[in-house]
Amino acid sequence: MATTRGRVNLQSARARARSGLTPINLNQYATKKSVAESMLDVALLMANASQLKAVLEQGPEFKYFITLLALIGVSLLLQMIVGVLFIIMARKNLNDIYNHRMLDIINNVATGLVFITAIINVFITAFGVQKTGLYPN
Repeated sequence: MATTRGRVNLQSARARARSGLTPINLNQYATKKSVAESMLDVALLMANASQLKAVLEQGPEFKYFITLLALIGVSLLLQMIVGVLFIIMARKNLNDIYNHRMLDIINNVATGLVFITAIINVFITAFGVQKTGLYPN
């Protein structure tokens, strides 16, 4: 039975080599996913900074001033937490089986926080932080 398994593995390895398919490197996949998610987080961070500037320019007379400050603050806080989680994930070795459960939990938490941040930013956009020119300097 062991020889059959060895032949099957050897045959499947040869078939992958001929077809140009290589097994996926999970550590590299996770790293690429984290980098892509981090770039999106940086873009969202820049958007929040711009929105914060627009809200502060409109001043306390703006109808949703406090609401928007709170939403932008929560969004920025969640983004910082996600950034720290990404750093923790990047420092751990995915190939070490003892890290799998912790990395899976951290990844799920980070993904959930990114989702919540996106929802909060929908509300920030809905309350309108764009400088409309209605509020003179």
